[in-house]
Amino acid sequence: MLPAPDLDDRRFQNLVDDARRLVRERFPEWSDHNISDPGITLIEAVATMVDQLIYRLNRVPDRNYLKFLDLLGLELRPASTARTRVTFWLSAPQPQIVNVRSGTEVSTVRTDVTEPVVFSTDRALDIIPCSAKRVFAAPADADPTDRSLSLRGDGFDCFSATPRTDDALLVELTDPVPSCAVLLRITCRVAGVGVDPRRPPLRWEALTERGWVACDLGKDETGGFNEPGDVVVHLPDDHARAVVAGQRGAWLRCRLIDAIPGQQTYTLSPHITALSAQTVGGTTPAAHMQTVPGEVLGISDGSVAQRFRLHQHPVVRSDALSVTVSDGTESSTWRPVDDFADCSADDPVFHLDPVSGEVVFGPAIRDADGSVRGYGAIPRKGAVVAIGDYRIGGGADGNVGVGQLRVLKSSVPFIARVENRVAAVGGAEAETIDELKLRGPVVLRSRGRAVTAEDFEELTRQAAPEIARVHCLADDAAPGVIRLLVIPHVADSADGEIRVHDLTPQRRTLDTIAGYLDERRLVGTRLLIEPPQYIGVTVLISLSAVVGFDRETVKADVRSRVYRLLHPVRGGRSGRGWPVARSLGVPDLAAAIADVPGVDMSGEVDVQLMPVNPATERRGEPTDRLTLPPNGLFLSHRHQVRVI
Repeated sequence: MLPAPDLDDRRFQNLVDDARRLVRERFPEWSDHNISDPGITLIEAVATMVDQLIYRLNRVPDRNYLKFLDLLGLELRPASTARTRVTFWLSAPQPQIVNVRSGTEVSTVRTDVTEPVVFSTDRALDIIPCSAKRVFAAPADADPTDRSLSLRGDGFDCFSATPRTDDALLVELTDPVPSCAVLLRITCRVAGVGVDPRRPPLRWEALTERGWVACDLGKDETGGFNEPGDVVVHLPDDHARAVVAGQRGAWLRCRLIDAIPGQQTYTLSPHITALSAQTVGGTTPAAHMQTVPGEVLGISDGSVAQRFRLHQHPVVRSDALSVTVSDGTESSTWRPVDDFADCSADDPVFHLDPVSGEVVFGPAIRDADGSVRGYGAIPRKGAVVAIGDYRIGGGADGNVGVGQLRVLKSSVPFIARVENRVAAVGGAEAETIDELKLRGPVVLRSRGRAVTAEDFEELTRQAAPEIARVHCLADDAAPGVIRLLVIPHVADSADGEIRVHDLTPQRRTLDTIAGYLDERRLVGTRLLIEPPQYIGVTVLISLSAVVGFDRETVKADVRSRVYRLLHPVRGGRSGRGWPVARSLGVPDLAAAIADVPGVDMSGEVDVQLMPVNPATERRGEPTDRLTLPPNGLFLSHRHQVRVI
């Protein structure tokens, strides 16, 4: 006979000791803890009853425990889908709009050992042609001046004679080009004196209904307007016509910004002699999933709670998913529901388990008076049950790195190539049975309400499975404000580093969490949902290797161990991420590398820590300990290991 599971290993004396410890913490005025004290007698009486309850609970076998969770409506969390943005590049600029339809599939390259990872676009993309209509010079303290005619001669200085912050070059495009990539072909001569051509203090921005919004700069071959070359700018999704200097048009500008420490700025203005613009591509969101054509599930036998299984799973949930029930003379469309609690016996509904791919129709329950009440309609006997197109996908495999999605699986005219310029994040495996068993008591305790820090964290994971870590903080400076730090599932890059923008949750994820918690929080509680404050760190290690070990192998293993220790999702001693706000010292690193094969800890081991600004990559002075703010987390940056 298999032993019964020990769901709770506490006993009578453990319960009494815990109660006494809590009494000392919360009621210091209670000083008499002898067994003669009436309060201690009550504690022992309650501990006796709780001990009996624990004993009975431990008699419940695993199967019954899981069935109890099933009765509570707990299901395995489905795999979450990784998401990214995919750029489609034209084979050549086109005179007409090129449409990339929703559901266009792209994938990674198939290899001998791995299948391709397929992504589908979330929405349609229109790649709109454009050209430069007019060009303006816009000094910071004056109105923009039209310099289009100057391009037919010797050109013009795009900034003030002595460049100042907020000087700008304005380009009016013929049409708004939301979500498009615009190629600016610029001819200029070496005139922008004083600037570092590798790091010019320039920012490209597009005018939207929200105002000027920063654009993503794809490439800049001009060295800060100091030599002829191409500039590729990716415009935001809401680029639109707006009024600038009394002129209504589609505007793009390059603005001179304040130089950051260590960055040089202009002493003389750049000089432009020619400028043209054309659309060369577009970017749209995509998710790790692919479409499966609709299929026939089976024939209804007319019974309640019928179950049909899809041919492929796991399934990505969608409100557009539907089931068709047809008996030859009449056909009806049935809609999905999360549960049948609020359904009547005539509602054409079904429930889909995304993990197992099971389609379940409504049950019937016998009431106390003997009558039977149905929750959801029952397909008639002999009716054909079919499901429409559905999508499958999800999992950690979708967390692909930058540039990995480069195979166009769907045919799109005039598209030459495709790529993801940012890493895909948010992919996570489906919940396991063991994880569900641990989650059950937490759900019972919170009952769907966010009160404690643990409640907020668990409900956040429930609302957004793509979040790998969530940490709840109370803002002491603002009572009633709850700060949630969220980190998405990410994949490691080839060099072991993770970029800051990969750790930034997507806006749709933050909105989903906010909406879910807003219905469950206490009245008067305010929520701030954001990523942690990432503090860059570079670790410098010098050590010796044991005789007989390859030095390059030891070096690689030590670097890998340091990256793993500080990993925001899988780091720390527990393997669940480096703790928020926990400082980092030399002893932490020494303990981490001590068990790396080939490291000679008896020799000289030198470890130094250097803080790094993640935005500028500027390093600080070496130290032996780095501290974090209450919402801080470390981010690895180019660790260096020297093996003697």
